[in-house]
Amino acid sequence: MMLQLPPFIQDLLSTPPRAGDGVHNWVFRVARHLHPHMPEDKIVSLLKDRVAGCGRNVPINEIEDAVRNSARCAWRPATTRTSGPLAKKWPNVNCNQRAEIIRTNGGLADLWECSPVRIEDNNQHTEEIIDRLFPHDALLCCGASQFAFDTRPREQWRAKLAHLQFIVPNPMTARFGKKQHPMPGTRDVSAHTLDNTGPRRFLVCEFDGGTLDEQAGLMLHLSALGPLVLVLHSGGKSLHGWFLAEGKSEEMLRRFFHHAVSLGADPTTWTRSQFVRMPDGTRDSGEKQAVYFLNLSLMKVQ
Repeated sequence: MMLQLPPFIQDLLSTPPRAGDGVHNWVFRVARHLHPHMPEDKIVSLLKDRVAGCGRNVPINEIEDAVRNSARCAWRPATTRTSGPLAKKWPNVNCNQRAEIIRTNGGLADLWECSPVRIEDNNQHTEEIIDRLFPHDALLCCGASQFAFDTRPREQWRAKLAHLQFIVPNPMTARFGKKQHPMPGTRDVSAHTLDNTGPRRFLVCEFDGGTLDEQAGLMLHLSALGPLVLVLHSGGKSLHGWFLAEGKSEEMLRRFFHHAVSLGADPTTWTRSQFVRMPDGTRDSGEKQAVYFLNLSLMKVQ
């Protein structure tokens, strides 16, 4: 079941809170995202299993009520929307084209070899990398998990970023924004919303299918089509490629991303506010989210 879910939902399911840290709100939030993927009884069963060790007894009727109530504001993937800027469905994976590109574009060692900047020690260089990727006065939304995050000026994150998993790859416009679907009894604003996310600075392509060598070959292919600034390992099974998007039209970026999705990229990272892995940060498992490719020459002096 987990393998059929988008990576961001898998991340949510893998980080349930402890008692006292908002278990009920977490159940409601995750249920919203699960409705498009499975029937209510399966959602109840999955969430019951996930909160079993949270530190308190979570009655089955509490989970059932949260699942039932969340259906009214269930999340809809972009590929199922019928109007608006994301109405156009993302393509299915073109397996033949993907296989040919993998066959002819090298692997992880080739990606490393062609990196203009190489991190060759075991230290974490998160701070230096973020300093080059974003303006010094940028508002950044970062998080230790999908439910523990904040939006702060760059300097207020100083010396903290290496310990975090997630970042929004675009500067924020305000500390808080309006939620699209606030949960009952919660505030209608949050530090992590589409409303307070600014224009695109980076477009991130994530591949989590196939080997790391195969994913690296796809990144090398895409680097010939768009300005590749950074590739990092998630600390799990995927590579994330950061492509410079600033100053490019949405139509141009959509064409590029449409092609990436046709090769197996996760379409959820099209959303400007989507959390992605922190460059050289730390996954909740303790694994370093190592950077394999870094081309800082593409970034203007800030």
